[in-house]
Amino acid sequence: MKDNQVEPFFATLRAANPLPASELEYTTPFELLVAVLLSAQSTDAGVNQANRKPFPLAKPPPSLPHPRLAPPGGPPHTPH
Repeated sequence: MKDNQVEPFFATLRAANPLPASELEYTTPFELLVAVLLSAQSTDAGVNQANRKPFPLAKPPPSLPHPRLAPPGGPPHTPH
C-alpha cells in the first residue's frame, strides 16, 4: 500500500465500522498482547477459554514500551 492510500483506506474502514470491537477478553494492554499472540494459533473463543484462569492471577510487567506506529511525520498505521 502506498503512503497516499493509507488515510483513505482507514477512512473507509471507519465509515463501515466506526466502533470496532474485539471478541478477545482482556483487562490490561499486556493481557491484550498475550491474547492477540495466542489468537494467531487459535480462535478467539479458544483463547478466551484458555486465559480466563491465568489472567486474573498474572501480573503484567511494570511497564511496556509504547511502540512507534509510524515514523515521525509519517502516515499513521492505525486509525485514531
